[in-house]
Amino acid sequence: MTPATAQGELLEFIQAGPDGARRLNLAVPDAYCATCIQAIEGALNALPGVRLARVNLGKRRVQIDFDREADFVAFPDAVVRSGYRNHPIDPQDLDDRDPVLRELVYSLVVSGFATLHVMFFSEAIWTGVEGEARTLFYWISALVAVPAVAYAGRPFFRPAWSALRVWRANMDVPIAIALIATTAISLLETRLGGEHAYFDASTMLLFFLLIGRTLDHVMRGQARHAASNLARLAPRGAQRLLDDGTLAFVRLDEIEPGMCLLLRSGDRAPVDCQVLSQAGAVDLSLVNGESMPHETLPGEQLPAGAMVLDRPLKVLAAKPAADSYLSRTAALMEAVETTRTRYRRIADRAADLYAPMIHLAALLTFLIWLFLGAGWRLSLINAVAVLIVTCPCALALAVPIVHVVAAGRLFFRGVLMKDGAALERLATVRTVAFDKTGTLTTGRPILVGQSFGNPDLLQVAAVIGAASTHPLSKALAASAAGELHADCHEVPGSGVEARIGTSFWRLGSAGFCGAEDDGAGEGSRVWLAQDGAPVAAFDFADDLRPDAPQTIARLKSQQVGLVLLSGDRRGSVQRVAARLGNIAARFALSPQAKSDAIAELREQGAVAMVGDGINDAIALRAADVSFAPAAAADVGRAAADFVLTNDRLAGIPFALWLARRADALVRQNLALSVLYNVVMLPLAALGYMTPLLAAIAMSSSSLIVVLNALRLRLAPGPQLSRLAK
Repeated sequence: MTPATAQGELLEFIQAGPDGARRLNLAVPDAYCATCIQAIEGALNALPGVRLARVNLGKRRVQIDFDREADFVAFPDAVVRSGYRNHPIDPQDLDDRDPVLRELVYSLVVSGFATLHVMFFSEAIWTGVEGEARTLFYWISALVAVPAVAYAGRPFFRPAWSALRVWRANMDVPIAIALIATTAISLLETRLGGEHAYFDASTMLLFFLLIGRTLDHVMRGQARHAASNLARLAPRGAQRLLDDGTLAFVRLDEIEPGMCLLLRSGDRAPVDCQVLSQAGAVDLSLVNGESMPHETLPGEQLPAGAMVLDRPLKVLAAKPAADSYLSRTAALMEAVETTRTRYRRIADRAADLYAPMIHLAALLTFLIWLFLGAGWRLSLINAVAVLIVTCPCALALAVPIVHVVAAGRLFFRGVLMKDGAALERLATVRTVAFDKTGTLTTGRPILVGQSFGNPDLLQVAAVIGAASTHPLSKALAASAAGELHADCHEVPGSGVEARIGTSFWRLGSAGFCGAEDDGAGEGSRVWLAQDGAPVAAFDFADDLRPDAPQTIARLKSQQVGLVLLSGDRRGSVQRVAARLGNIAARFALSPQAKSDAIAELREQGAVAMVGDGINDAIALRAADVSFAPAAAADVGRAAADFVLTNDRLAGIPFALWLARRADALVRQNLALSVLYNVVMLPLAALGYMTPLLAAIAMSSSSLIVVLNALRLRLAPGPQLSRLAK
């Protein structure tokens, strides 16, 4: 294949990545362990122009983000040189078929069939058949076992050979050596007319190894069910409404911004779109967990995944499928599995030492038993048992499997986790800091009056307020219609500057507008200044979110400190703090002052910050962990580690509880993995384990770790009635 041909074939699989990068996904079906990850990622990340290559072991896929000038044709070759076959894939392909699972099931059936037949002949030998009859039964067993091992052992032989031919070792190498060794010993014994052959052991060994790997593959898929379900729920396409009024079906990847689509009852929005037609009811449960129908209005933004419940809706596509809410959410949840957390790095470093140590241990076992006069057959069997029983699979799975399960459960409780490492940090949080406006309050303030100044100035304030994302400015903008032209500039944490005609205006806090405010009032106040002199003040009322008091009560019961950090005036902040149980509060804070307050709180332990706007972005980044409500500004959502997908705050104490629970399970998994290897290695080396028992034990270790992680899906959440007391 010429470079031009290869480039042309790869181009159709390249998509837009973050920050102007390009993205290519390659399937790596032979990747199955931590060593595989490091080999593939190391080969790709060393190439010029590659920003980041990350292997998703569960999906056997590597995602490569690279610069536009990078030579992407070299990526597949680099993976091949690292020892792994690969091919490009389209991540938007929603085909539910799993070729890896299909191969495992076929291999499992073949090995099971061979085991039953070989055991039938072995039983005859055990009953006392000797001489030529025994040799005949051994040869018949060989005719069944050797082809079965050759075919059904492919899930182990292929990755092992891929690694060995580039002078690497992975977890499949010792397994392949063990299978080949037991089969070869049996053939040699049969050829020499020996009394003992181990065809039953080799086929049964392979059978149990395949049972373990198949169950492991299925359970990993169960752990990732949340992200997989999101992909499956995305429609294959939609009906496009053409200019002449006719309908034409367009595939999901063909939908472009600006296309007019018709969604009938039961249809899901394929991409993020804008409602064009009359009001209608939609189900947003997939998006925000809300079970009640939502009434849409013309002009409203509708996220991908929303389902139409009654009358058809005419919508305008706003984004391509790859950039829709469903795609971004599924990508974030998949990324959790590849995040290099603190515990993950510890486990990976331990797995790095596995290959050389286990081969050395097996060699020493063989030599010591041989030196003690046990004979080469028994020495080899014990060495094979060591090769099989000590496996880093459980250690490699200990951390990511818990984080994947946690991400799925959080999503269905209205919390989107963007970073697996944040889950570890959340478990250590000692203090939770809240912004007030739009976070603890509804973010829908109402203008209740104008303290002083010409009433006509409300129109000026409304025009200037339209340039800001702050809830108070939005309320001002909605309170009056303005036809003035203003050149506006928002100053984060202070307000908006504007020039209207020959006058210079400011809208914002008292200090920003040069006003003196004692802050004694209970409501929020926005000032308007003209040419440096205050000319008007506007008062607002904003109710608490309905679940804010209960959320605070739950957090108190979880033994975390609480503090309110707000840029609002003293009276308004203290009123909210009192209604929430007299929590600590600081008022009139600039964005930098909020960040400084977070730094001060971090001296007593890890801090989580919950904020919604541009004013909170610095504080969100300064905190150990950050949350942004569903209605947060884009900059707030981008800075946060967790995003609430609905209007409730209950996801915050639930996330804290789940993080602590996940941290405990990660520690348990790591302890189980280490304990397993510490106990099993001496038993195998001392001759107390046959290769068959070693295979059962090795498979069981991975299954125990996965099952332990799946407990996170079943664990009951915190008792709400008890927490609210």
